[in-house]
Amino acid sequence: MKILEKILFAQDFASTSKNLESVALYLAKTFNSTIVPIHVLPDDIVNSKVKALLDDTAHNRLKATSDHFKEHGIKTEKPIIKYGAAHDHIVMSASAVNANMILVGSGETRAKEKFKLGTTTERIIQFSEKPVMVIKENDSLEVNTILCPVDFSDPSARALRNAIIMARRFKAHLIILSVCELPGSSWFASKEDLKKENEARFEKHKTEFDKFLTSFNLNDVNWSKEEFCGTPAEEILKQVNNNNVDLLIMGTAGRTGLNRLVVGSVTEKVIREVPCSFLTLKSQDVINLHLETDIKDFETLFSAGEQLEKDGLYELAIEQYKASLGINVMHVPSYSAIARCFDKIDKPEKASMYRKSANEIKERIWYSKVEEEVRKLRGS
Repeated sequence: MKILEKILFAQDFASTSKNLESVALYLAKTFNSTIVPIHVLPDDIVNSKVKALLDDTAHNRLKATSDHFKEHGIKTEKPIIKYGAAHDHIVMSASAVNANMILVGSGETRAKEKFKLGTTTERIIQFSEKPVMVIKENDSLEVNTILCPVDFSDPSARALRNAIIMARRFKAHLIILSVCELPGSSWFASKEDLKKENEARFEKHKTEFDKFLTSFNLNDVNWSKEEFCGTPAEEILKQVNNNNVDLLIMGTAGRTGLNRLVVGSVTEKVIREVPCSFLTLKSQDVINLHLETDIKDFETLFSAGEQLEKDGLYELAIEQYKASLGINVMHVPSYSAIARCFDKIDKPEKASMYRKSANEIKERIWYSKVEEEVRKLRGS
């Protein structure tokens, strides 16, 4: 069972991405992912000897990267080498290999900029339909705190669904942030009228926020919500700093009328200034569950059920536990686990039914043991 099956690992071998390999390893271990390394070389090199040297170097370094992952038990696919514009080939290759996400370093930047976001990385985010995770220089990505801003839109709902599962896997604290953007004072005749309007808008916003959150499964998640009035980009950046956020997860905008992929103005400002690593989602999920339907091994099925339950995917966990009962109908922990999952999705009648079955089997096993002991005593 995999929920983040494949990572396209875009490696540029620059000094700013020297920790990127360790982050890829960490993610692959956490999510049992396969890694596909990719490197893009320039296509305008005239000297054939220089081109051959670059080719050999790139192949050797990508092979070394793959070997390093394999040494740690991580599955890899054949490394990809392309020639031309890096962002174009990375985006196209992510679709070609059906990656769940693109993993890339923040890249080089102009002098005197506070935080780094290179042109290539920014274009990948802009043009990619696939989620993009950007790792800041020297960030080991030890995820203890995740921030997910929401504006009640479909992209932000997608971001939150993924953030919830990632918070479970990382055992991280998830902060869900919503910012109420207030109108300017020019709309109103007096400051008092403006104040009353702002208070009413904020109360309405808080009600919408609570309603929005009811659609999400936050059982067993260490989470909190924050709601503020202000400018969204500024509040997001402020909360990243105030809460020592390790990973920011944001939904982005869709397409323009010219069918060109873009990011919203809030996202654009945030990703250029945010000091932590971040993940952007546009129209596809990072988390995309892949269940192996041909499993016949009881322990594998039951373990898959346990992991799905930990990830909060209770309906799917129930199916895996039921599949394990198809192999061992007397397995009490499976009945108990199914009952527990039904409790989590607020179906007490079904939970009670499976809990009753578990107790009946326990009693049956107990009486069988008593009868066996009696037979032994009679035979002695």
